[in-house]
Amino acid sequence: MNIVCIGGGPAGLYFALLMKKQSPDHRIVVVERNRPYDTFGWGVVFSDQTLGKLEASDEPTARSILQAFNHWDDIDVFYKGARVTSGGHGFCGIGRKRLLNILQQRCEELGVELVFETDVRDDQAIAARYAADLVIAADGLNSRIRTRYAETYQPFVETRRCRFVWLGTKKKFDAFTFVFKETAFGWFQAHIYQFDGDTSTFIVETPEDVWRKAGLADMPQTDAIAFCERLFAEHLDGHPLMSNARHQRGSSNWIAFPRIVCERWVHWHGGVPVVLMGDAAHTAHFSIGSGTKLALEDAIELARCFSAHADDFKAALAAYQASRSVEVLKIQSAARNSMEWFENVERYSALEAEQFAYSMLTRSQRISHENLRLRDPGYVARFEDWFAQRACAQAGVPLPAGAHVPPMLTPYRMREVVLKNRIVVSPMAQYSAVDGVPGDYHLVHLGARAMGGAAMVFAEMTCVSADARITPDCPGMYTPEHTAAWKRIAGFVHGHTDAKIAIQLGHAGAKGSTRAMWDGIDQPLAAGNWPLISASEQQYLPGISQMARAATAEDLDRVEADFVRATLASHEAGFDWLELHCAHGYLLSSFISPLTNRRTDEYGGSLENRCRYPLRVFRAMRAVWPEHKPMSVRISAHDWVEGGITPEDAVQIARLFKDAGADMIDCSSGQVSKQEKPVFGRMYQTPFADRIRNEAGIPAIAVGAIFEADHANSIIAAGRADLCAVGRPHLADPAWTLHEAAKIGFTAIAWPKQYLAGKAQLERNLERERQLAAANTGLSPQQVAARLLEG
Repeated sequence: MNIVCIGGGPAGLYFALLMKKQSPDHRIVVVERNRPYDTFGWGVVFSDQTLGKLEASDEPTARSILQAFNHWDDIDVFYKGARVTSGGHGFCGIGRKRLLNILQQRCEELGVELVFETDVRDDQAIAARYAADLVIAADGLNSRIRTRYAETYQPFVETRRCRFVWLGTKKKFDAFTFVFKETAFGWFQAHIYQFDGDTSTFIVETPEDVWRKAGLADMPQTDAIAFCERLFAEHLDGHPLMSNARHQRGSSNWIAFPRIVCERWVHWHGGVPVVLMGDAAHTAHFSIGSGTKLALEDAIELARCFSAHADDFKAALAAYQASRSVEVLKIQSAARNSMEWFENVERYSALEAEQFAYSMLTRSQRISHENLRLRDPGYVARFEDWFAQRACAQAGVPLPAGAHVPPMLTPYRMREVVLKNRIVVSPMAQYSAVDGVPGDYHLVHLGARAMGGAAMVFAEMTCVSADARITPDCPGMYTPEHTAAWKRIAGFVHGHTDAKIAIQLGHAGAKGSTRAMWDGIDQPLAAGNWPLISASEQQYLPGISQMARAATAEDLDRVEADFVRATLASHEAGFDWLELHCAHGYLLSSFISPLTNRRTDEYGGSLENRCRYPLRVFRAMRAVWPEHKPMSVRISAHDWVEGGITPEDAVQIARLFKDAGADMIDCSSGQVSKQEKPVFGRMYQTPFADRIRNEAGIPAIAVGAIFEADHANSIIAAGRADLCAVGRPHLADPAWTLHEAAKIGFTAIAWPKQYLAGKAQLERNLERERQLAAANTGLSPQQVAARLLEG
């Protein structure tokens, strides 16, 4: 096979040497625009895991790279005069030039032809010159080939909102160092790592608007470097910053990161495939150091696919794209999380140094609480103690003696209600009421979960009138019988557990008069339907659902009165906490979303106007709900539909409810329109809670695909939310909180006295499993536990 690699970066060179090693009969040519052994750039970073992959693919190359590496385990975070250090991260730095030189030397040893000083402007001409059977397009970030065949590759290129500059310094750093500096213009940050015996990469980054306010957009390069030297003087110890002349971009060398995603990676031209690789196919933000990693892993996988499908070219390329596109999306998702964190440092500027550093370390969601514990148990123990001290002080309870308390099991106070930990059972529709009356089923359902360790159980959305119900089987709070039934359930929770109980009041709006979920979710009743109202006339399921009419002024007065009456009844029933449901396309949500609100009166139009009626209802409820009891509001923080509510809107919605007296925002999303296209994944709604908590400055509940202690601990510890609502896992396991505590080895948690024998046995069994796994792996029981939790 004749192979031409256009671009002599890591992807092209590594693929060339792997394929030549695989079959010396291949003729492989790498075409590079620069001169031999001449490149630009400072250092690149690999994790220990990536080094393992290199060693498995080509040991001589890996050995040469390892000998040239500068290795470190620690990360230092400097913020507001404090330094926070965590260890066990396992990074290696190497100069980009040194890396490429090693790859070039290895290519020459194996017989790969290296053609330098050739700027390829026509890939087909170069393919014809070398009679190529395969063309590798590894021509980098600004790939001409990707642009030429854009119709096939379907690239998405997004220019991000920070400016950054790659600099270097002779100051040596013994840890991967992050420095955050607040200026009169805004926040700057430096990403610093040593990559050889005497040189460190020094990347300075700041949001575009801050960059412009500081005058850097119009500043000559020498002045911009001097600005950075003054800004980071205390960390440079008199060493100057250096610019790489080959990496010029405009007058001051500052660039914006382009996020690149391609739908396809293979283009066929006259029977010859042109295959994207490295930055030509995808980019990953430098804050997780994965651009070169991805390039090398592209090369490894494509070579592997050709080995596995030696007689089937198309199958090899299909396997390559199928495999790498999934892996790259995972990395890009993490990289996007990391990138957005650094774009929004201002959002986290109210955090104390310890929590700020923790938030930064876990920003990508690939590193979790237990992963940090595996890397550096001492750091996590110190952080847990720090967090627990502040949590207990905030809650007004004594700090437990002895054990390091995981963040999710620390107490939390809202008004005069003290929750024993940060886990609440989500409100989940059960469709098991009779004429709105909750019965024995609800007593057992909520009572079991109250005994299962959660700090608070939410009753499902409880409807404020008969025509406010989703289904005929939904519970209500609009008759004395309802109040009495709920009082019985709240009494059991208070009398037999140390949990609190909350009620969520709502009105179904256009999504009412439907069947129970298992009889056809959102499907209208076959008979016995009742009239529906919404912000504007709408049919939730076009052509299927009952048509809801626009609510009149009289309707709005009546509904407000229904909510007030239900609020008073909820207090009488003994609920500790009240939540107003303004999410998921129900009546109050229909006012907030522009997808469902087309009113032209004072309740339509701007976001402020669309929130006017839900705020009116909230204020009326707050006025009669006891001052010492909290009130939260559930919102859909993202409609997942073009033209609908966005996360930016959600921050403003949260501010409006905060000003009206809300104590907390319960951050859900979607279910407003069947046109929605949500992006699911573990903890996928947590970023909404993060933004609302840290931008709007109001406590938040995170909800959605939180299904293990590691998730909850990471969310609470990083300050992304104050409480975690766990739903479906509690359907499978009423004692989810108690069991998750046992899994992470935390035994200082109270169980119902009737169940203490089960607690002891569970903890013994789990410890035995850890000991057996440790004996088989050579790891400590604590390391085994952390890795089991990592999955």
